[in-house]
Amino acid sequence: MSGSLSPLDLAVLFAYLLGVVGFGCWFYRRAGDSERYMSAGRSLPGWAVGLSIFGSYVSSISFLANPGKSFAGNWGGFVFAISLPVAALVAVKWFVPFFRGRGEISAYGHLEARFGAWARSYAVVCYLLTQVARLGTILYLLALALVPLTGWDIRAIIIGVGVVVVIYPLIGGTEAVIWTGVAQALVLVAGALVCVLSLLFKMPEGPGQIFEIGAASDKFSLGSFAGTLTQPTFWVVLFYGLVINLQNFGIDQSYVQRYITAKSDRAASSSVWMGALLYIPFAAGFFFIGTALFAFYQAQPGLLPATVDALGKPDTVFPAYISTQLPAGLAGLVVAALCAAAMDSNLNCMATLFHGDFYVRYLRPSAGERESMRVLHGSTICFGTICIGAALAMIEIKSALDVWWELAGIFGGGMLGLFLLGRLFPRAGGAAGLTGVAAGIMVILWMTLSPKLAWWPEALRSPYNGLLVIVFGTLTILMVGGITALAKPTCVKPLFPSAS
Repeated sequence: MSGSLSPLDLAVLFAYLLGVVGFGCWFYRRAGDSERYMSAGRSLPGWAVGLSIFGSYVSSISFLANPGKSFAGNWGGFVFAISLPVAALVAVKWFVPFFRGRGEISAYGHLEARFGAWARSYAVVCYLLTQVARLGTILYLLALALVPLTGWDIRAIIIGVGVVVVIYPLIGGTEAVIWTGVAQALVLVAGALVCVLSLLFKMPEGPGQIFEIGAASDKFSLGSFAGTLTQPTFWVVLFYGLVINLQNFGIDQSYVQRYITAKSDRAASSSVWMGALLYIPFAAGFFFIGTALFAFYQAQPGLLPATVDALGKPDTVFPAYISTQLPAGLAGLVVAALCAAAMDSNLNCMATLFHGDFYVRYLRPSAGERESMRVLHGSTICFGTICIGAALAMIEIKSALDVWWELAGIFGGGMLGLFLLGRLFPRAGGAAGLTGVAAGIMVILWMTLSPKLAWWPEALRSPYNGLLVIVFGTLTILMVGGITALAKPTCVKPLFPSAS
């Protein structure tokens, strides 16, 4: 299977990568000042921002890890997407008007006004750590797919693709990211459709055989509906998805910065609905691909390459299918779609936060235009290098989706809890916020570390599933912070003055 891409496939792949870099360079002149570099002139249409949000959701994590998850198990992970409409509704009602009304590019500047400088810095650090884990996972999954297709060393692929991921936001800024995301979304849809149609018509007994084998093996199950919190049941994944999606739409710089680029409030709101509603059927398609792969290789086990460890590393099954079952040209298109899923780096958002929330806030409040551009460019390169290092460190893992979900829960750090504390408790000030966050971090560390430390007493270990880390962390911040606010109320300006 090694090096199975034809010259035509490689030509399609390299044409796509060169096109992305060229597209980013095309926006160089339009990103000449720091404001436009970060906000794209606040003039983009809602449909473009919406497709960019959709593309941000469909990363390599969706493209490879979701099929791997349903191949090895069932559709339990799809429950994550079911919570999206609720999160989108809250975002359109509260978050979009709030952030666009403030006009700040940073999603965390308002936390300083409400809780103090520590809250702003805490949220920024949590966001940066989350994005390092996210992009590291994305680059690793892409490299994992390209190794059997190209025969290249996985480390070389991570570094090579990582360089491409850095270049286009470095040169073109946020506007290049948004418009490149539009093109990537189209490539993603085309690649996914090719895979679904191929699997449907490659079954020995026709498309219906996928549903017969999948149903017989309980592959379409959404997970257990039991009330336990120790396993990734339907309810556990649903609560996890609700918190993560609220966090994405409500306090994630990657999304908030996109709201700011829209030309109007209405365009920003429509972009949220477009991104959310497009992702749900797309996510279902990826889980269907995993189930179809299971049925395909159950019906024809001899077609699965001997080098593929389907049980140990289910994320490798989909790349094996691409390399051995898709005809020349189409395989190149799907691999280009894989690359498109990895191109949404959010490095420009990380650079924006470093510039505004650290460099200007603490080091150089009077930084000029030229200095600001140097900081934005330099921090983009620096964060890109760190993310490439994170991808190299993930090479030995078993399931990338499990690792990403765990890291997202840890590094999310209860940011949503702090934000909601300010919304739901009008008298919560710095003391309430700090007390709540301290308690939330303790809960997060206990739930994450206690099951893994051999010396930790068995009776004191967390019995809860790892997906609940961010759920319990958020609830702890709300409860402890809320109680503190009631005990020691503070006169503060409402976080959502228009909603109060």
